[in-house]
Amino acid sequence: MKNRELGASGISTAPLVFGGNVFGWTVKGKDTGLLLDAFVDAGFNTIDTADVYSRWVEGNKGGESETEIGNWLRQSGKRDKVVIATKVGAEMDSGSKGLKKDYIIKSAEASLKRLQTDYIDLYQTHYDDPSTPVEETLRAYDQLVQDGKVRAIGTSNMSVERLHESLKTSIEEGLIAYQTLQPEYNLFDREKYETTYEPFIKEQNLGVISYFSLASGFLSGKYRSEADLKGSSRAGMVKKYLNQRGYRILKALDDLAGQYQTSQSAIALAWLIARPGITAPIVSATSLEQLNDLVVSAALKLNNEAIEMLNIASVY
Repeated sequence: MKNRELGASGISTAPLVFGGNVFGWTVKGKDTGLLLDAFVDAGFNTIDTADVYSRWVEGNKGGESETEIGNWLRQSGKRDKVVIATKVGAEMDSGSKGLKKDYIIKSAEASLKRLQTDYIDLYQTHYDDPSTPVEETLRAYDQLVQDGKVRAIGTSNMSVERLHESLKTSIEEGLIAYQTLQPEYNLFDREKYETTYEPFIKEQNLGVISYFSLASGFLSGKYRSEADLKGSSRAGMVKKYLNQRGYRILKALDDLAGQYQTSQSAIALAWLIARPGITAPIVSATSLEQLNDLVVSAALKLNNEAIEMLNIASVY
């Protein structure tokens, strides 16, 4: 398993990133430690979270995921073995949000405290803030880097136009520049990324950390009809995949899972890992069984015929 650089940041990651949205939600306490220990012990090193995780849970305010990860970092002593990526900009319980300089500086300090660390490896814009000039946002990040509190920056959910403006401003003003993009991308959700972002990403040599890598679980093969969605918290997100194209993709995954003697999830992730320009997909697990099923994808080398089979099945 070969690590990959996040853009030109000098920071390298294994080809899978653990998605920390589950911490403080469906995974808590000692179970957080069990999963993260297993992930790192298997040779992986990057954990992605956000200040807002997991505010959506009743009784939560945001910050719960960072707190869980911070407790693990303190107890495990593995800070020097991992890359910690977190985000700023989403609306917190207090109603605070955005990318103004003072808010970013304040939010970074809060994240550092919850994570129980002196620095964040990759600090990411979670959602763009059109009301704030990109230069102001970049000056905040630049200050954090100069102060040794952030090593590199990235962005998510940002238009190509604003990303281009940001990179241009970084060059013109001599400020820290975004090194990564975190877009939605998977075998089903291909069109927006491939037609809008991919050419620009390659031109700018940005790292790509894709989210919804398994299309909310649809690509695991677990959901094949509306009956399978009953009682599932993912029903609203998965229903859109239950169509002719979705079934065509599942058929290809089923065939290749049999051929390679592995799971549909592993095949779908291996396709992502093999995709030129993709640095590392984000995956989440709530049990060691789920985690073990996912991490095998990093060592799974699909041949050209398998990749083409998936490309054709998922054509948009």
